[in-house]
Amino acid sequence: MDQTSGERDKEDLYPIHAFQARAGVGMRILVVNNYGQFCHLIHRALRDLGVESRLIPNTTPVDELLAGEPDGLVLSGGPSIERIGLCEKYIDEVDLPILGICLGHQVIARRFGAPIRRGEYGGYAEVEIEILDQDDLFKGLGPREIVWASHADEVASLPDEFICLARSEVCEFEAIKHKTRPLYGLQFHPEVAHTRKGNEILTNFIEVCRSF
Repeated sequence: MDQTSGERDKEDLYPIHAFQARAGVGMRILVVNNYGQFCHLIHRALRDLGVESRLIPNTTPVDELLAGEPDGLVLSGGPSIERIGLCEKYIDEVDLPILGICLGHQVIARRFGAPIRRGEYGGYAEVEIEILDQDDLFKGLGPREIVWASHADEVASLPDEFICLARSEVCEFEAIKHKTRPLYGLQFHPEVAHTRKGNEILTNFIEVCRSF
């Protein structure tokens, strides 16, 4: 889970009606704010990749979220599993591609029965991951990539309905995917510059949303 960015993220929050009014005919991806320090970087990265994006509160009702007609959701990182708002409801009720990052990844795994534990390695650091399955999310990447991750908390076991896409020497489940639904989880942060192929990963997720 991430450290909180406090009140700073509030300036990046947009109501759904503003997103709906400004969105054009292109891709629309909502970033659910779980109060992590990199939340604002996710929606800015998506905008830089040509996607209409908004950072929204994690207390946004499902019907209001769907009124914006998004093509996908990103569940951001954050400081605490106790502050995830309606994220589990989104996983259950929103039939769209969903990408969970750090805390978002852990929320997805926990929703399908996996325990979350304290990691042996704490703060942020560069980590080399081994990609076990390129799938859609890692298409075009090499067998090993450098990413930026915190392992203060991590997924302790793979949920029954998921496959592991990537691992590292410090964490067995750096990336996971549901076997039949377009649900993805990343322990690391593709939105930061330290993740060298982060834009490629986000682009691959955009393509998943485009083809859904």
